[in-house]
Amino acid sequence: MSTMTEGTLESRNVTVRGLTIHYRAADHAAPAGAPTTVLVHGAGASSRYLIPVAEQLAAHCRVYAPDLPGFGKSDKPGKVLDVPELADALAAWIEAVGLERPALLGNSMGCQVIADLAARRPDLAGPVILQGPTVDQNARSVLRQWWRGLKNARHEPASLQEVGKQDQRDCGRWRLFWTAHYAASDRIEDKLPRVQSPALVVRGTLDGFVSQSWAEEVTRLLPHGRLVVVPDAPHTMNYSRPVELAALVLPFLREHEGAGVAPSRAVPSGAASPA
Repeated sequence: MSTMTEGTLESRNVTVRGLTIHYRAADHAAPAGAPTTVLVHGAGASSRYLIPVAEQLAAHCRVYAPDLPGFGKSDKPGKVLDVPELADALAAWIEAVGLERPALLGNSMGCQVIADLAARRPDLAGPVILQGPTVDQNARSVLRQWWRGLKNARHEPASLQEVGKQDQRDCGRWRLFWTAHYAASDRIEDKLPRVQSPALVVRGTLDGFVSQSWAEEVTRLLPHGRLVVVPDAPHTMNYSRPVELAALVLPFLREHEGAGVAPSRAVPSGAASPA
């Protein structure tokens, strides 16, 4: 394993199943007993756009953000991995790094990867946070997702475009296209009922990818789901609204610290923060 400092995070590499997996980590500043949280990026992205929320969580959590195989600074396998294969890769990385039932926070397709992992490997999943979960079953095509992305981009900061361009150069157009195809065809709704972890669904009202009705459906399908709606927030709150996202995540993690299956279900609507 190699390490280098990158701002408040460390940039590390570990070999998993013959591939070098890069990840960013902040695990020294958090107090003893702090929760462990793994951040999972979306399609065509990397842990780079998760840095803002990682830095917000770092004072309170041990934070890890891997680049899934094919993305960011991780190795690029010849085969483009679909959602279950990315979930398998994430599970192998969690085991390789030695994390025990970490909380899993995903954005966009990262939510699909988390749902797949939590449904099949509950032994590896602590509480889950699905921020902007895709793909809406009423928009299950690459073309529809592209159109929604155009609408969403109007509400994202301009700096995110530069981050996205670098991530897309890293993964390449071919991998980006096929990953988007796999994400669009992945039926997250079939997996959500098998996620037994406590789950927080977060949607911004300006999210161009995730409608309110879809966020409510995702929450309904989760056995232990809770929905929080953030006014005037776009799809990538992890980048554009990291302070607010962290303020939602931290109380949820404290509430369910050490939890496996949540004892109850609550779905507030239109709340700015969990009750």
